[in-house]
Amino acid sequence: MTQRYLFSIAAVIAVALYPLLGGGLGTFLATDVAIWALFAVSLNILVGYTGLVSFGHAAYFGIGAYTAGILLKSGGVPFILALPLAGLAAGLLAVIFGFFCVRLTKVYFSMLTLAFAQIAWALCFKLNWITGGDQGLSGIPYPAFLNHLNDVPVLGTLDLSQRFHIVAVVVVGICLAVIHRILQSPFGRVLTMIRENPGRAEFVGVNVHRYQLAAFAIAGVFAGVAGSLFGIFNRGMYPDLMYWTKSAEVLIMVVLGGMGRFYGPIIGAFLLLWLNQELTAITEYWSAIVGLALMALIFFLPGGFADLIERGRNYLVSKLRCGKFARTAAQEGTP
Repeated sequence: MTQRYLFSIAAVIAVALYPLLGGGLGTFLATDVAIWALFAVSLNILVGYTGLVSFGHAAYFGIGAYTAGILLKSGGVPFILALPLAGLAAGLLAVIFGFFCVRLTKVYFSMLTLAFAQIAWALCFKLNWITGGDQGLSGIPYPAFLNHLNDVPVLGTLDLSQRFHIVAVVVVGICLAVIHRILQSPFGRVLTMIRENPGRAEFVGVNVHRYQLAAFAIAGVFAGVAGSLFGIFNRGMYPDLMYWTKSAEVLIMVVLGGMGRFYGPIIGAFLLLWLNQELTAITEYWSAIVGLALMALIFFLPGGFADLIERGRNYLVSKLRCGKFARTAAQEGTP
């Protein structure tokens, strides 16, 4: 097992145990970061690895949340079934939308994803008898098994939101591991080939549209899982969370952290949500500050913060190697 995997496992455990550590950022922010990180990583499958800039990713996030909420609240379906069903519902919607979208390219593709997402938002807004309309779907219950942990040491001292935080982080960790495995597989390498040169990929026999549609489906499934976790944690879901501005927000997370780098969107999700919390306490113009920061980032660090971190790591490694080489040379030269 590589050091990277060990570090990833340690990070998931640390975030999962956050409520027990009494951190200053709060359980709400930690859970939000985990959920939005999964949402951003799912978008990165399209934007960073396949080269498809989608402006409608919030539709799958919302469908996942509504599906899980309805199943848990009205259907009495257990959490362990509601979660994958929500992901599958979002994935199915992504396949339907993607079937038409992948036939277009560049700005036309992006505009069609936006159009489909706005249709989904409008339907959720109007279908009062299913979604609650503009009032949203409230009263989504936490998983029933969380109520049976009162006698479990340590966990029994946590409230339901803190217990669900642990569940959410574990689910996010598993999903991120699966996504990482997919992107490192031959399938993921084909997606990268399509991003770099779709014409050449098609020339060597790759069915570009089929792979793009598969990427759509995978991204939709994990966005739906993220949405279901969000809806359950917040005990409700509202149409505004499917509006195009949410798609833009998660796209900013991807750009901020670094497109095409697996950990980039995770970094971007943390930075944007943390800045949101800190700046809103200082000024009402926090969004303008974030916008200026994003403009500066695009000009001076187009690879995002993940690129900056990687440069720093490579610099330190090169310095350590040079130091080790110099010490070895000095020792060999000593009579």
